Amino acid sequence: MPIISTSIPNFSLRFATRHDVPLVLGFIQKLALYEKRPQDVHATEQILADSLFNGKYAEVLLAEYEGETVGYALFYPVFSSFAGVPSLYVEDLFINPTLRGKGLGKETLRQLAKLAQSRGCPALKWSCLDWNQPSIDFYLHLGATIQNGNTSFALQGQALNSFAGNQ
Repeated sequence: MPIISTSIPNFSLRFATRHDVPLVLGFIQKLALYEKRPQDVHATEQILADSLFNGKYAEVLLAEYEGETVGYALFYPVFSSFAGVPSLYVEDLFINPTLRGKGLGKETLRQLAKLAQSRGCPALKWSCLDWNQPSIDFYLHLGATIQNGNTSFALQGQALNSFAGNQ
């Protein structure tokens, strides 16, 4: 896949390949540490390889700055029954903390917005931890809106097994 040029000198994005799976897992672990949830990472290289490249459940853009891979964005399509069309959902966006403030995250989101438009998606969506005020402020500054009226839920682990009727 081609390299995506950006407006920032020496900064580009590229789609991850199967060869990049260890790198992607490393960034997922870094994000989990930042979010104070390292215990929640259960992904392995095999799980990611199967999910990203066999199942094609998500895609990953790797952010490269001055010849070094410095971050990633993991995203996938979601469908709105009300709109009748898909949107692009950004599950993860992470730039190494030492490089924040250089516009790399903003430019990554801009390129994801362009990708969404090129795929016919009228929206780019994501969520943010409610305690992460710097990120919330950043997203609002970009023109994003908070989607009130929804609360996220998850059935997982034993609760999922129990509800599904599996012990």
